Amino acid sequence: MKLESEHLEILAMIVEKGGLTEGAEALGKSQPSVSRTISLLEQRVGAPLFESGRRPLRPTELGASLARLGSRIHALNTEARLLVDRYRKGQAGRLRIGGTPIFMDGVIASMIAEFQKHHADVHIEQSYGYLDPLLAQLRNGSLDLAILPLHASQIPQDMEFVSLLAGRNVIACRAGHPLTRKSTITLADIDPYPWIAPPADSPLFRDLQRALVSIGSTDFRVNFSGGTFASISSVLAGSDSLTVLPYSVVFLTRKTTQIEALPLKIEHPNRQLGMLFPRESSSAPALQPFKTFIAAQCRQLEARIQHDQQVTRRRG
Repeated sequence: MKLESEHLEILAMIVEKGGLTEGAEALGKSQPSVSRTISLLEQRVGAPLFESGRRPLRPTELGASLARLGSRIHALNTEARLLVDRYRKGQAGRLRIGGTPIFMDGVIASMIAEFQKHHADVHIEQSYGYLDPLLAQLRNGSLDLAILPLHASQIPQDMEFVSLLAGRNVIACRAGHPLTRKSTITLADIDPYPWIAPPADSPLFRDLQRALVSIGSTDFRVNFSGGTFASISSVLAGSDSLTVLPYSVVFLTRKTTQIEALPLKIEHPNRQLGMLFPRESSSAPALQPFKTFIAAQCRQLEARIQHDQQVTRRRG
């Protein structure tokens, strides 16, 4: 025997409200239609659902049991409608976000945490990668959004790129490093210290090579390479090694990682950190609120960086 779930919901509402008329009003239905539904349900189960001659209506033992099931069905249907509504509004669902390790760990991860304070039902699956594998995943539909640094010439025609932050690198070291006590730093000051190299296939590794050439250093010693931002920052904080990092990463993590930027100008990469996504594809409704939020957070970060630099210049 199969019972209509809607019929059980109607029964539950009649029992809850204590009468056909009251139940019909709560459901937004007419009293005659509700009465017919109960008659059909009684025929289906082959037994009365309400005691005869009772006012207000009193359910039979079977009627009360079915009404309890109807209440559960009603609650689940309400939950399902709310879920669908939140999904359509971008307040629930799943997002698959990929990006370069240093930026994702140093900048974007904290922004994701802030986003989820307001969108707790959005599940974010985050992964790491560089341009070619991230592009492949965007095109095959296994990734919703990539966050990475790109030059304008690298943006594929089938992709849209929204710029977030300008490429701006610094030489980073631990807080209290001997070089932080110098007002002017020369190449001779830097030469004795070893370097931490980012992963060899990363844009930041090429930035390190260009930065050292730009300050005249052609013979440099690497004592640690590869790893994640966590391992790079840990080695950096526990040694006198130097490395090249995006200034936004150093700025955001300087208090928690105890690293800082040296006042030495180096060549900056001609690219932007931004969000890459397909021009024409259906995406999860939560993607647009996420992109809007990340863009706003990056604008705030840029403003904080500019303010900090102005204060530093005024102090001389």
